[in-house]
Amino acid sequence: MEAVSELNEPPDIEMAWAMRAMQHAEVYYKLISSVDPQFLKLTKVDDQIYSEFRKSFEKLKIDVLDPEELKSETAKENWRPFCLKFEGLVEDFNYGTLLRLDSCKGYTEENTIFAPRIQFLAIEIARNREGYNTAVYKAQNKGEKGVGNRDKGEKEVGSGGSGEKEADSEGKENEADSGEKVENGAIDSEDEKEESDNGEDKSQ
Repeated sequence: MEAVSELNEPPDIEMAWAMRAMQHAEVYYKLISSVDPQFLKLTKVDDQIYSEFRKSFEKLKIDVLDPEELKSETAKENWRPFCLKFEGLVEDFNYGTLLRLDSCKGYTEENTIFAPRIQFLAIEIARNREGYNTAVYKAQNKGEKGVGNRDKGEKEVGSGGSGEKEADSEGKENEADSGEKVENGAIDSEDEKEESDNGEDKSQ
């Protein structure tokens, strides 16, 4: 199973693929940094991917990957039947994606290889379920309470979701309250001024 980067494509198309892969990597790393990875669901068929992956690669060490287990000719032959099971089931199953070698580290040049999307999904779903990506989450949320982090992360990740809506509604309520206070203050001031003027008229 060849990754996209290994195909003979025009440079501008390869650059577009590389840019998309980088964006995907950035989004995914922010995701596992803000939400406890054990609660993440990457696709609608996570259970099937994980089951088939561990059935085919029961002893594969995934906390720190050996590139030879993914890129050697023997490895490619072993991965090909697994990858093809998800053709038509997982969108862009063979699209080029960036994969971290060490699950405790980020997307640095030394810690990154290019891999088909289904290979990325299989390894990252396994890392999430088996607790290897938790180190990233804990490192990014050091000093904060775990439950609070999870709640905070879920609101941040759900772009346009309830967390943002709640924040927006609270902001609008606060603005409304402030507006009412200003208006009331202005009304009170005018009333006090009228009372004061009336008092002066009476004294004259």
